Amino acid sequence: MKLRSIFTAMLVLALVGTMLAACSGSSGGNKDNNAARSGNTTDANTGTVNQSESGSGEAANKEAGGKSAGEPKEFRFTISSEPPSLDPAIFTDSQSFLVAVGLFEGLYRLTPEGFSEPALAESYEVSSDNKTYVFKLRKDAKWSNGDPVTAHDFEYAWKRALAPETASEYAYMLYYLENGQSYNAGEASADDVGVKALDDYTLEVSLQNPTPYFLDVISHHAYWPVNPKAVDGRPDWATEIDTLVTNGPFRMTEWQHGGKIVLTKNPDYYDAGKIHFDKVTITMVEEASTILNLFRTDQIDWIGAQAGTIPTDEVQQLIQSGEAVVQPVASVYYYLFNTTKKPFNNVKVRKALSMSIDRQAIIDNVTKANQKPAYGLVPPGIKGADGKMFRDMYPDDYFRENIEEAKKLLAEGLQEEGLSQFPETTLIYNTSEGHKAIAEAIVDQWRKALGIEVKVANMEWGTFLETRSAQQFDIARAGWGADFNHAINFTYDLIHSTSGNNDGRYNNPEVDRHLDQALATNNDQEAVNHIAQAEKIAIADDMAVLPIYYYTTVTMVKPGFVDVVSDFSGNLYWIFGDKQ
Repeated sequence: MKLRSIFTAMLVLALVGTMLAACSGSSGGNKDNNAARSGNTTDANTGTVNQSESGSGEAANKEAGGKSAGEPKEFRFTISSEPPSLDPAIFTDSQSFLVAVGLFEGLYRLTPEGFSEPALAESYEVSSDNKTYVFKLRKDAKWSNGDPVTAHDFEYAWKRALAPETASEYAYMLYYLENGQSYNAGEASADDVGVKALDDYTLEVSLQNPTPYFLDVISHHAYWPVNPKAVDGRPDWATEIDTLVTNGPFRMTEWQHGGKIVLTKNPDYYDAGKIHFDKVTITMVEEASTILNLFRTDQIDWIGAQAGTIPTDEVQQLIQSGEAVVQPVASVYYYLFNTTKKPFNNVKVRKALSMSIDRQAIIDNVTKANQKPAYGLVPPGIKGADGKMFRDMYPDDYFRENIEEAKKLLAEGLQEEGLSQFPETTLIYNTSEGHKAIAEAIVDQWRKALGIEVKVANMEWGTFLETRSAQQFDIARAGWGADFNHAINFTYDLIHSTSGNNDGRYNNPEVDRHLDQALATNNDQEAVNHIAQAEKIAIADDMAVLPIYYYTTVTMVKPGFVDVVSDFSGNLYWIFGDKQ
């Protein structure tokens, strides 16, 4: 998933995350969003989703938090920008995800550790060839307009996300469905897609190939249902409170554009006894110093994991004092090259720019949150095969910094492109003091190591995403957190030529072949081998992107909150939290 503040302030986060789809790629996953699950190290930040049955209403409030029924529980955090849309088929960023995850629910969801668990799916059966799933849905789930949530809503939503006219950047996430890619490419009809409501509460899903992690995949927001009555003929249905129809544990009761969003507990949620917050207030604040002041003056309860950032110059002191905790998350911070534009179409130029930056110096002097230098795309914390982690099986030793080699490659690359000098170039980033500091540090390293000048420019989040998607850039900041816990989420999403999240338009048929074969096999070891080969070609041979570091996230939480954590991908996991 595209990360905004995992991705909007370098030091406090650093997806997944995961997961990963993101948002993708938004997931989040990621795209930047993008949004991985693991608890923090202090008592206030540890724990997983509360799975105990506690009933609903006043009794649940008393049992969960020891408070009287007349004392509502509120959780308050910030996001850095206005969600461009809360449409599950459309949004790709972590900021939208942090809001939407409380408003929608699919067949499955991910735990903070990145494992799938049932949500609206009551049970399922799978065929002997592992290509056909039949899901039985709960019969007690409702839309906020009173309609029942049915299998027809899932069929409608999945086909809508794949429809070419929807232009979903996450359409590829549904290519697991039989004929999903063909329909998205205009080569098949909606009737050919492998999803069908057999009745109101039975959904049959046919896959293109066996997919061992399919239950993780359908946790992604691209697989969430939508209400056809709310969506048909209303392209902006998810941008205003008056037209927004949702089915999750919370409902939106206030949306002040550019200001704040208020969610309240959904009294019709089928599992209301597990929802302890009566109200969630989400304020839109960009400046890290303002966010920290809001925390210190008791106006918000949480900072970190895409939900606000800590000022860079405060991070180390807050970590040392124990007020903040830092943990690795399955997310990667990197720069995109516009490979459709000279000289970034030249692999030698791309390698020169990547090999001439000192990643550890950036971590030590700029981000200061114990991040790990990245020389690949798949971060630590993502599963591999046979109980091993991907990075333990395939170390990211694809390249290392080498200024002398970088100088040589730059000169050769420019000559190959017929350029006598490095052209005027701009590095863009979405507005954030963290991204700005990283960009300025890297530009200074390029100046000293290669003798080139690169301008930096900040953009508002929505404009930034549009600019990247339209390839109207030279070099651009990017971040990706896991949409689900699998290495395919960091490779297919970011370097496959058909991926909607491949904003640099990198294209290598051999990489595509390996990633396609990874999707086609039912053997985990074979799949991760293909993924590793694709990553090696993309980075070691082609330098498709410029990896910088694997994120950590720095979080702060007020005393008394439990089961509010940074998940494995670096997104705030708050739905089942409680205040005691």
